[in-house]
Amino acid sequence: MSLFDHKISELKELLHKKELSVSDLVDESYKRIHEVDGKVQAFLALDEEKARAYAKELDEAVGEKDELGLLFGMPIGVKDNIVTKDLRTTASSKILQNFDPIYDATVVNRLREAEAVTIGKLNMDEFAMGSSTENSGYKATKNPWNLNTVPGGSSGGSAASVAAGEVPFSLGSDTGGSIRQPASFCGVVGLKPTYGRVSRYGLIAFASSLDQIGPITRNVEDNAYVLQAIAGVDQMDATSANVDVPDFLSSLTGDIKDLKIAVPKEYLGEGVGEEAKESVLKALKVLEGLGATWEEVSLPHSKYALATYYLLSSSEASANLARFDGIRYGYRTDNADNLIDLYKNTRSEGFGDEVKRRIMLGTFALSSGYYDAYYKKAQKVRTLIKKDFEDVFEKYDVIVGPTTPTPAFNIGEKTSDPLTMYANDILTIPVNLAGVPGISVPCGFTNGLPLGLQIIGKHFDEGTVYRVAHAFEQATDHHKAKPEL
Repeated sequence: MSLFDHKISELKELLHKKELSVSDLVDESYKRIHEVDGKVQAFLALDEEKARAYAKELDEAVGEKDELGLLFGMPIGVKDNIVTKDLRTTASSKILQNFDPIYDATVVNRLREAEAVTIGKLNMDEFAMGSSTENSGYKATKNPWNLNTVPGGSSGGSAASVAAGEVPFSLGSDTGGSIRQPASFCGVVGLKPTYGRVSRYGLIAFASSLDQIGPITRNVEDNAYVLQAIAGVDQMDATSANVDVPDFLSSLTGDIKDLKIAVPKEYLGEGVGEEAKESVLKALKVLEGLGATWEEVSLPHSKYALATYYLLSSSEASANLARFDGIRYGYRTDNADNLIDLYKNTRSEGFGDEVKRRIMLGTFALSSGYYDAYYKKAQKVRTLIKKDFEDVFEKYDVIVGPTTPTPAFNIGEKTSDPLTMYANDILTIPVNLAGVPGISVPCGFTNGLPLGLQIIGKHFDEGTVYRVAHAFEQATDHHKAKPEL
């Protein structure tokens, strides 16, 4: 049995009693990485020397401190688009291949305040653009359940590292499903918090009005622990919300009696596989058995979510990625005779195909003559999508559906068809457009591959989302299954 089969609360108890040391946990993490990461390919950079030194420091403090930090001694992996001081951060792009940040992201500072230990940086789709982690500028991460399949994306390394038992939890970022979709594919728990719940300061931006950092864990209780540590307003991020952070752990009562669940017919309609539909209907029976009730509803504008998302996110990306020009930091071409060539060749050589595709789409949508027809219209549709959610939440506590239309697909299966790849996020994208919280929890298997149940809540009501997810998890055994590597 791995130490990481224990919950955070159990590990903290063992540390407190000195039956376990932080060094033991860090050793376990690196031992497992050296054993399996050659197959899984989740990590891009390891911080072994500093992690071991910090573990020793924490071990010495155990007897002297009355209270241990919320994540005391817990090893954590961090997605490679979250900056870490003096630890290479590339957003899985060649254009940042030599970038060593001079400061920590706010979430990394908060993890340090909670006394967690950073193990290393995790692979992802370049600049978080993708659904399979095949768009990384360095390597393709594999799904621990079946090494021939993708782990999902863009936080594929974050989900795969947790599923493979390399770290007990990790941080990902979610722009259109990039935490929940890989969590579903890898059979782990992934939460996208409400937009503004967690600071984005130090997150390399893809689409600033959609990006949100969140935790990926083995179970719901651990997820609540990590969100507790990283949530809250931040003066360095004007989009972080000045809203009180409740005690998320107190929500995990297991009691969902009289809870009202909405099930959008669009989430069980065309394009959603039979296995995904069946697993959700079984999950609803479990929730009914716990005292909840459910009804079918409609989110009529969700059919426009995919087009709306790709116009808005690509437009924001084209603006955000303009800073990577070979002048200030990152990669610079050797093949330039003048300034225009320097810009052009640096970006041509440094960015991958998917990033170029989205920059071009976004630049087109924002260009004179097309702005009103595309970008402005997409913003109006986004407002309608948000209103759909608000209307449903007037009568219901949560919305439930599948996280993804299918289980993980094979590596290479969709790379030649970007539109089919984009459709993979059809069930997660509306949540980002509306800015509400959503979690994916394991709810079954098909052909040995996990399926995820998505639970969506009202703005800043992660407590109810956790309550439903935890009650479902306690009534089932899906989260206990582990891949055999």
